[in-house]
Amino acid sequence: MVASANSVPDGSLLAAIDLGSNSFHLIVARLEHGEIKPVHMLGERVQLGAGLERGRLAPDAMDRGLDCLARFAQLLESMDLAGVRVVGTNALRQAKNRREFTRAAEKLLGVPVDVVYGREEARLIYLGVAHTLADDEASRLVVDIGGGSTEFIVGRRFEPQRLVSLQLGCVSYAQMFFPEGIITSKNFKRAYEHALVEVSRIKKHYRAQHWAEAVGSSGTLQAIELLVQHAGWLENGIDRKSLEKLRKKLLKYQHADEIDLEGLNDKRKHVITAGVAIAMAIFDGLAIEIMRTSKGALREGLIYDLVGRLSHEDVRERSIAAMVSRYGADEGASQLVSDRLIWLAQSVKSAWGLDDSQIELAAWAGRCHEIGTAISQKHYHHHSAYLIENTDMPGFSQDEQEIMAVFLRGQRGKIAADLLSTVADEARDSLGKLTALLRIAVMFKWSESTEDFDSLSAVPEKNKIVIYVPLGWRKRHPLTLWEIKTSKSILAKLGVTVTLRNKRDN
Repeated sequence: MVASANSVPDGSLLAAIDLGSNSFHLIVARLEHGEIKPVHMLGERVQLGAGLERGRLAPDAMDRGLDCLARFAQLLESMDLAGVRVVGTNALRQAKNRREFTRAAEKLLGVPVDVVYGREEARLIYLGVAHTLADDEASRLVVDIGGGSTEFIVGRRFEPQRLVSLQLGCVSYAQMFFPEGIITSKNFKRAYEHALVEVSRIKKHYRAQHWAEAVGSSGTLQAIELLVQHAGWLENGIDRKSLEKLRKKLLKYQHADEIDLEGLNDKRKHVITAGVAIAMAIFDGLAIEIMRTSKGALREGLIYDLVGRLSHEDVRERSIAAMVSRYGADEGASQLVSDRLIWLAQSVKSAWGLDDSQIELAAWAGRCHEIGTAISQKHYHHHSAYLIENTDMPGFSQDEQEIMAVFLRGQRGKIAADLLSTVADEARDSLGKLTALLRIAVMFKWSESTEDFDSLSAVPEKNKIVIYVPLGWRKRHPLTLWEIKTSKSILAKLGVTVTLRNKRDN
């Protein structure tokens, strides 16, 4: 399960990879007194988002990404790392065939690839930025213009208070409004106006009266600041006047390839005009006068989040507790089911080849097994699954929430033929078995005496779990006994057979 705090002592090396829509970034950092010190940083312009065709990643885009990750993998393999986290953002969120890419990436890197929702991306970005700023009480707006989306966060110190992700990205806007690199004032105006409409949707809670300072993260805003500095318009930061001057300079060129501005990397020529249009819309829409930039970004946030996970400060635990509280679930019964799922899973873990991370997700699903009763008692397992799958849950990836939803749909009732259809082929057997164990754990929640439950033991036999019960137990638990008997055919569909035996038979 979660590692202990002493697994990440001072001096430990941790790594994070950000699979962005425009670029892939790798950071390896050393933990020193609770802060991270970068040791190695690599970045490549992959433009995964530019390879999205009708909602699917094109083969050449996936090849570019995997070639980049193969190079990253060589560096990671050469180092003794305490932990690695890999996260995909907007392009992978949108791609219908994302698992084709993530499975190949996981084989190269040897670690899971988490595709996160926009609000979770925003939380991680804020975490990375907050560690680069003064630890004071001032509220701040953090903006990150990425390749496919832009994240907006209002927060104080290390805690985000509002998070949102909009479909504004320098790669997607370059494709939409500056096709084939053609630059015109008309195209710029269209890009600006389209972005302004999107920003207007959030201005009620993100305008200047809600924060004391604005901070920009990501390569786009840092590239704009560098252009402003080289032009001599400002020593640091970005303001509305400098953006207007930069717009006029860019419109002197007819094609992205012609752009020749001091401080501009050649790799950004095809997206900088779109980035400036988006930035101007953000400044105007949210009444920003000046913005400074931060070197902290998603990849740094991933490292800090990883440190928390390895030190028993996993934000996912808070998300689960919030779900249980929000929907008025019985906390005692929720914890009971989770504990009994863990007991069953640990009993068969080695024999069935179950993974700690999978057991952890199943245990969290157990905590949320009855949140759907807040909607309706009838078919509450479907409602529970819906809430888990469609709620923004800090710390969780899309795949993790989808897997927990599978567990919850399968916890009672009939098993749909396509229950495990969204799960990776290689994980279906183990996740099916964990779904069966969750069903059994739910059955055993009616045996509420801890002392009574402690008298049980479980032993695996291939795909069978044998639960040994003391004499007299069956008579005291007719409901549990009946549910086990009537569920045997359903459990078999999930690949599990359960048998009760008296302890005297052991």
